[in-house]
Amino acid sequence: MAVIKESSTIQQNKKYALDLCPVTYVMEKIGGFWKPIILYHLSNGDKRYSELKRAIPAVTEKMLIQHLKQLEADGLVIRRSRPVVPPHVTYELSEAGKGLIPVIGAMADWAIQDMKKSK
Repeated sequence: MAVIKESSTIQQNKKYALDLCPVTYVMEKIGGFWKPIILYHLSNGDKRYSELKRAIPAVTEKMLIQHLKQLEADGLVIRRSRPVVPPHVTYELSEAGKGLIPVIGAMADWAIQDMKKSK
C-alpha cells in the first residue's frame, strides 16, 4: 500500500476542505458507490453479512467487507458479534448512522422522481 505524505499540498487542501465544508465532511464519511447503498439497506434494521450480500448482489465480498469496516470505523455502523458456533455477526446503524436515514431517504426520493422524468 502506498504511504500518504501527510504534509503534501493535496493532504493539506483535503484537511482544509474537511474542516470548512460540511458537504466534503459527509462525502468523506459516506462517499463512494457502495456506502450509501449499505446504509440504505441497514436503515430497515440490523442485518447479517449474508443478508447484505443478498440484498446487494453486485457488490464483491471484498468491497462489502471493506466498506462495512470503514463505516464501523467512522462510527456509522455497529458490528455485533455473538460468541456462538458458527459466529453470529450483525450490523446495525449507530445513532450517527440513523441520523443519515433522512439524507439517504431524500436521495432515494430524488432518484425515483428523476428516473420518472428520464422515461
